Amino acid sequence: MLRTLAISFAVTVLAFSSNAQTILVHGHRGSRATRPENTIPAFEYAIQHGADVVELDLAVTKDNVLVVSHFPFITADYPGERVCVGPETPLHTAIHTLTLAQVEQYDCGSKMLANFPKQVAIPGTKIPTFDQVLDLAPQGTFDFNVETKSFPSHPELTPTPDEFVKLIDDAVKRHNLQSRVILQSFDFRTLIAMKKLDPSIRLSALVGDPKGDAMMGLSDHDKDFVSIGKKTGAQIISPEFHLVSPENVAAAHAAGLQVVPWTADKPEDWQALVDAKVEAIITDDPQALVIWLRDKKLHP
Repeated sequence: MLRTLAISFAVTVLAFSSNAQTILVHGHRGSRATRPENTIPAFEYAIQHGADVVELDLAVTKDNVLVVSHFPFITADYPGERVCVGPETPLHTAIHTLTLAQVEQYDCGSKMLANFPKQVAIPGTKIPTFDQVLDLAPQGTFDFNVETKSFPSHPELTPTPDEFVKLIDDAVKRHNLQSRVILQSFDFRTLIAMKKLDPSIRLSALVGDPKGDAMMGLSDHDKDFVSIGKKTGAQIISPEFHLVSPENVAAAHAAGLQVVPWTADKPEDWQALVDAKVEAIITDDPQALVIWLRDKKLHP
């Protein structure tokens, strides 16, 4: 029996050693395709199904608590955003104007998104704090890819970049997880602030299309991966996946940068990114991507 196991293990090792390319999987908002996004159940699902990294978004409450939310407002009015049910508030009530106690009154697990038919409702699911997400660290060796939802044209929605990253860095240090955290952002001010505050935290520069830039109030429309790496100090460039080509990935690699595109959910798009030789893929369905990559001997 032991000999059989040893042979099986050796075959597996040989299969991967002969294939130099390994693609890591980032679970977008946990596992948005299968569980309510940016919640503990979504992160645990991603962890349990082989994600190498859990990706999440951070907002800050009125009492300066980091909470997990992609949208800056407690109730979303934009298509595809999660729907949280709770006390009625005026439209565009910012999370930054509410205390943690107020935020915790909302149920973000009862309303499912039509674009994700595999998504399972988990009524009563709350918006987690960043500390609660970091508490998941003992469940595996996965990393955390953490985005600052910061908007240069709307400073009222967040603390200043320096204050925002200080809250994040303090939380990461409380959990002794500096080596397992990546800070990502479209707002490069927060990347630069973190590099000054704590150079041990890896940085990822998010790159979107012009429409997204306008929505977030971004004035820097540079899409050159190498240029963005230089101006931000980021080690990782994270573009919208349609912006990826073999040529710009090769240029990034030549400059010592990694490329981790978002958010690809279809096998044909995964294949194009594999062919371009990216290091990792951010996806709404980490379970499906892990299975697909393993079939191609691209993930252990």
